Amino acid sequence: MSEQSRRPQRPAKPYRRPQKDPVRVLAFDALRAVDERDAYANLVLPPLLRKARENGDFDARDAALATELVYGTLRRQGTYDAIIARCVDRPLREVDPPVLDVLSLGAHQLLGTRIPTHAAVSASVELARVVLGDGRAKFVNAVLRKIAQHDLDGWLELVAPPYDEDPEDHLAVVHSHPRWVVSALWDSLGGGRAGIEELLAADNERPEVTLVARPGRATAEELLTEDAAVAGDWSPYAVRLTEGGEPGAVAAVREGRAGVQDEGSQLVALALANAPLDGSDEKWLDGCAGPGGKAALLAALAAERGATLLASEKQPHRAGLVAKALAGNPGPYQVITADGTRPPWRSGTFDRVLMDVPCTGLGALRRRPEARWRRRPEDLDNFAPLQRALLRTALDSVRVGGVVGYATCSPHLAETRAVVADLLKQHPDTELIDARPLLPGVPDLGEGPDIQLWPHLHGTDAMYLALIRRTA
Repeated sequence: MSEQSRRPQRPAKPYRRPQKDPVRVLAFDALRAVDERDAYANLVLPPLLRKARENGDFDARDAALATELVYGTLRRQGTYDAIIARCVDRPLREVDPPVLDVLSLGAHQLLGTRIPTHAAVSASVELARVVLGDGRAKFVNAVLRKIAQHDLDGWLELVAPPYDEDPEDHLAVVHSHPRWVVSALWDSLGGGRAGIEELLAADNERPEVTLVARPGRATAEELLTEDAAVAGDWSPYAVRLTEGGEPGAVAAVREGRAGVQDEGSQLVALALANAPLDGSDEKWLDGCAGPGGKAALLAALAAERGATLLASEKQPHRAGLVAKALAGNPGPYQVITADGTRPPWRSGTFDRVLMDVPCTGLGALRRRPEARWRRRPEDLDNFAPLQRALLRTALDSVRVGGVVGYATCSPHLAETRAVVADLLKQHPDTELIDARPLLPGVPDLGEGPDIQLWPHLHGTDAMYLALIRRTA
């Protein structure tokens, strides 16, 4: 008998099935949808959470953790990519996207939450076994153990270039924004390091849910009876839910008497509604009305004055959302599906016109953190002709003495002041109105006459508004 045959054989280690963690699997599924389908997390996540609750897999605590994992990972994706790149033996582009999503979720648990290190690693490896298989789970385990060797500050010292050598790249890595976005925001904001750091940090904070009480149908006082509700800072119709919460659980929201609307969006509508006019004030237009938040507020304000709102939206499904938002408005209104660059109405028809144009959305990165990675500088060139065409339509649609509000949810100068300046040159029969006095009590609105709101200064999306009067 050979020596080898006499040696006792070690029993084979029994195979253990991976344990499925519903919270982390759901977070992974949401990230895959964002990556594969260019979906937005704020649209993908709610139905996934609803289904999980209906199946009995989730309670409120699970839903909160899943939400934090998804949004936290997306907000810090650039920082985590830089850290993961230091811990793998290949270029990051050669790591399969599903593997990278698991690594990013693990990195966020290790560096961005209070989850203990051993729990973050073991839960991430178990997720990898479920969604990737045992082989790649070993790779995930090895990488996450390297990441666990430092905290976030320690990693940032290693992966971010010194501020003095490359300020924009330093800020891009530390605050997880593409370099070109950092540069654009800094140009628009102006000032030194402190302001841009505060803005980028605000982009990475989870925004509170803000409700709007639609005039004539609900009041802010009614909404303030909700749990953890506080009055908005600037809009008399705004109420914030400070501990999150499900807006659909609020009776006034379910009934359409109130809605979810960022306070900056409310301020844009209020400024246009409060702008002084010469002459009649009977016909209002929202020329890019989808999905309907500003249109609903404008319609309610118009109804109080006996005016009528026409809400126009090019995309049929978004026009449907507008109609839903305006349903039950106490005054007359109309919703139509129409191309704002080829309007079906006559020139000079309206007293007030709002044109909230399509844009890069760089002002709403708190709510759509994945947009920062999806947008490219060339998108500015793609939007520019449309933005100018829509403002041209707005100026043609308003009567002499009437007012146009040009708005964007982007602070990029190419989408704000550059567009307005170009159109004013082409229309010498117009003048800018100082919009700042129309929002009394709101500080830090810029040098005027236009308005730029900021997350770090106002707690709102970075909405821009220019008010233009047609003079001849």
